[in-house]
Amino acid sequence: MEAILEKTTRTDQEIARAIRPKVSEVSTEIAKNESDKVSLKIAGYEEELEIPKSAILLFFTILDKMAEGNSFALFHSDNNTDISTQQAAEMLGVSRPHIVNLLEKGEIPFHKVGTHRRIQLKDLIAYDKKMKKKRADNLDFLAGQAQDLNLGY
Repeated sequence: MEAILEKTTRTDQEIARAIRPKVSEVSTEIAKNESDKVSLKIAGYEEELEIPKSAILLFFTILDKMAEGNSFALFHSDNNTDISTQQAAEMLGVSRPHIVNLLEKGEIPFHKVGTHRRIQLKDLIAYDKKMKKKRADNLDFLAGQAQDLNLGY
């Protein structure tokens, strides 16, 4: 697995923050567009570049994270890439012992290489998506209850 790890500097954050509203507007328009590609014009370069729509949306996501001051990691992998429990913990923003606990409970599939637990990246991503959906559903449920009880939400 190849990884690019970037720490967001204060200067990067300020630049990303300054263009954030425009990036959000452009990102929304691109997402609506049915084409699979986007034309990109770079100052000082005469030709327009046609790039995949998904690539520019990923770029905008990175800019958004930079505007928040977050660092980011970009992984290149195939579907069968194995990661360690420490890497999984860093990706989810939790402790390694918490990951091990999830593995032992069977919430995330894993296999052992010698004495080391390994998780397929696709399984970790699936777990993360499932948990994000569960959190969103729970929030919607709580907001609905608050509205039913006239709590001003």
